[in-house]
Amino acid sequence: MSQTEIREIRTLKVGRYIVIDDEPCKLVEYVTSKPGKHGEAKARMVAIGLFDKQKRSLVHPVKHKVHVPLVDRRKAQILANMGSEVQMMDLETFETFNIPLGDIPDKFHENMKPGNEIVFLSAMGRKLVTD
Repeated sequence: MSQTEIREIRTLKVGRYIVIDDEPCKLVEYVTSKPGKHGEAKARMVAIGLFDKQKRSLVHPVKHKVHVPLVDRRKAQILANMGSEVQMMDLETFETFNIPLGDIPDKFHENMKPGNEIVFLSAMGRKLVTD
């Protein structure tokens, strides 16, 4: 797995990111249980996939290590709307990339005009328009 780092579960908080089933997810619920007589405390986490919006859950001891995606929030300028995909340029690195129109939420479709600026998340080699 690339573009991730490894952290103990006890360092995670609601609103942070975690990788479950090779999918970057945002934590929406985090509950810990008391340690048992012969065991250790367990954490139950519920997360929503960034790209597929699937709900996933995970139960592990709090000392267990998990992958955390390195999520980058950036701005981009729209260069061209080619119907099935939109070409954009990262305003920090000046790298150009294409995002299929199907991967962009419907509420942003009317703003996909050349010259407009958008905000996107980049995680594990994938991109998501957020603003």
